[in-house]
Amino acid sequence: MSSIQSQVIERLKTQTIELPSWAFGNSGTRFKVFGSPGTPRDPFEKIADAGQVHAYTGIAPRVSLHIPWDLVEDYGKLAAHAADQGVSIGMINANLFQDDDYKFGSLTHPDPAVRAKAIAHHAQCVEVMHATGSKELKLWLPDGINYPGQDDLRDRQERLAESLQQIYALLDEDHRLVLEYKFFEPAFYATDIPDWGTSLLHCLALGERAKVVLDTGHHAPGTNIEFIVVQLLRAGRLGAFDFNSRFYADDDLMAGAADPFQLFRIMYEIVRADALKPAHGPGIAWDPAGTGVNFMLDQCHNVEEKIPGQIRSVTNVQAATAKALLVDREALSAAQRAGDVLGANDVFMDAYHTDVRPLLAELRESMGLAPDPMAAFKASGYLRQIATDRVGGTQAGWGA
Repeated sequence: MSSIQSQVIERLKTQTIELPSWAFGNSGTRFKVFGSPGTPRDPFEKIADAGQVHAYTGIAPRVSLHIPWDLVEDYGKLAAHAADQGVSIGMINANLFQDDDYKFGSLTHPDPAVRAKAIAHHAQCVEVMHATGSKELKLWLPDGINYPGQDDLRDRQERLAESLQQIYALLDEDHRLVLEYKFFEPAFYATDIPDWGTSLLHCLALGERAKVVLDTGHHAPGTNIEFIVVQLLRAGRLGAFDFNSRFYADDDLMAGAADPFQLFRIMYEIVRADALKPAHGPGIAWDPAGTGVNFMLDQCHNVEEKIPGQIRSVTNVQAATAKALLVDREALSAAQRAGDVLGANDVFMDAYHTDVRPLLAELRESMGLAPDPMAAFKASGYLRQIATDRVGGTQAGWGA
């Protein structure tokens, strides 16, 4: 093994990817939500399944919760259960899109009572953070309008700014708020946080512990996502990623499934900025105002098995990262300075076309793991076991 490969392996050992609890429940489209044998029936079983992903990949040690989908009576017990499964509780996600009162908005609603209700929900999420040891609150805002004149665009931004200030004030000094954006849906004429610039402006107004979340599926077709990554890293405001894939809109497919080259380009900019180090983890001091980026998945497995779908996504991100680390930065820089267009592109593409599977197998074996996580998991019999054990009750899915 070359010294470069050894360096890449050591860098990859520091990478962690956070899993979404909702990825282990049933999901579908607006036409149909499909069930499957062994689907978790509560947050404890979701976390058990997430523990399997970490056990076979070695780089997925945290699980995001979604409130109220993951409500339990005792969050201390849930956190202890997570530790038993070899993982911990990560981000706490608020839900502002499944209440009738939010038909015309939540944090931007014209009625102060509705806005107060939405803010109170975030206070509930902060209490979950206290109980689980989570340090990050994630907010995705579905608010917007469908028709010109339906509401005042400027007033909605003022209401949003005021609501966000109240939520930010709920956080402890060692917490941070990460603010997501989405180009469209469920609103179609104007979304209240449609892009990274709007999210960034609100974060800058809130304070240094407010960061932007970039979901790879939340952009207009043709958007250069890696350019956005560069800008947010330059500003020190890229707080987290939601990795998934899209062909048309917010498809929430497995990361790297639709455009693996895009995933590589994004990870190259992360490596280029020396931002691969995780936001937190074993031996890493938590700095809520720091530059650490939380790499997360946000996707739904409609037709594929859920645990294997998460394993595939984690390993796809890991492979893209390995290729990004293999880019010959000196040769690339030399070609760029010389104006050698094709030469620079060749350096970039050589790394992308490298087969990193043997390298990743060596990495996993050095960590005491099976070289092929998917094959090892399938051979474990876990899917057959949960299909037998999880009979009766209500399977988790959208809204639970």
